[in-house]
Amino acid sequence: MGSFKKDFTTEDDKNIKNNEDEPLNGPAGFASSKEEGNGTEGRQDSFDNPVRPTCFDEYIGQTKLKENLLIFINASKKRSSVLGHHDLDHLLFFGPPGLGKTTLANVISHELGVNIKITSGPSIEKAGDIAALLSSASNGDIVFIDEIHRLPKPAAEMLYPAMEDFKLDIIIGEGATAKSIRISLPRFTLIGATTRAGLIPSPLRDRFGFSSRLEYYETGDLAKIVIRSAFLYGIKIDNEAAFEIARRSRGTPRIANRLLRRLRDYMFHLKRDAVNFDVAKFGIENLGIDELGLDNNDKLFLRTIIDKFGGGPVGIETIAQAINDEKDTLEDVVEPYLVSCGFILRTKQGRIATELAYKHFGLKKEDFLF
Repeated sequence: MGSFKKDFTTEDDKNIKNNEDEPLNGPAGFASSKEEGNGTEGRQDSFDNPVRPTCFDEYIGQTKLKENLLIFINASKKRSSVLGHHDLDHLLFFGPPGLGKTTLANVISHELGVNIKITSGPSIEKAGDIAALLSSASNGDIVFIDEIHRLPKPAAEMLYPAMEDFKLDIIIGEGATAKSIRISLPRFTLIGATTRAGLIPSPLRDRFGFSSRLEYYETGDLAKIVIRSAFLYGIKIDNEAAFEIARRSRGTPRIANRLLRRLRDYMFHLKRDAVNFDVAKFGIENLGIDELGLDNNDKLFLRTIIDKFGGGPVGIETIAQAINDEKDTLEDVVEPYLVSCGFILRTKQGRIATELAYKHFGLKKEDFLF
């Protein structure tokens, strides 16, 4: 399998060293948006999201997943010469938000050279919406459904024969005059993305030919992403600042890119021509993000469990009411990273703050026992 990993190494990756003592890109450890200029002409593939990769060479991280997907895509390309269209199996990506599930769907469509139709579970209100979406696809096209766990039950059930047999079963009429009509669909590839795979109905989940969890990113990979994004945004950034951003980004590229854009504002405020370590430290501290990447919401969540409920166990609904936030937001956005850090335990009785959480705030657990 080692030969496939070579396909994921670009020239930019070779210049980006996973070592804080060596320059990641450009002279003196700076990444510039222009090889010889003043850093004002970064490449933009899309005005909507210029940093979103369009191919696997640009997609950093998730190496094993990329390796598998490249195998599937290359095999589909070879079969297409016989079949006349791509027959890539249905794919399901799950994991915390911001790790690149939507980006992967776009990369796959680009690598296959096919169109992609994008929608989301909450935007589909009835089974007819699914029928219209699938019937408008062409052979080999990608149909991407984000937050697929939020599909209405009738819409999800309509997907069962569509995914297996590429047929739609439609009921016309009512009562004794009702008739079932089966309509043929073009052969499409459904890519589903979700932050809560457990909420997807089992019959739907089982019809995906391949499913994979996207993991949090290592600091080195995030630093590469920050360097690449700085290039595309037209920002100069030094090696040390890139690693500082990566270290405080909770293992999530979306957060790293968001921090980079905010530090660009602090760079102008401080009248600097680049995002260096001083700019990064000043900006990140002003944003209330600590050394482990915990922001004010994370700290409020933990301190609520510790201060108001003696460290737990306490139900998520109670916590949501105590901090005036949505239960789903806490479960999908706040809790996954805190669990991965070992700061909270999710039990049947409720959430419990661990010893690590107390130590992070310089507290002793015995001082908060009721």
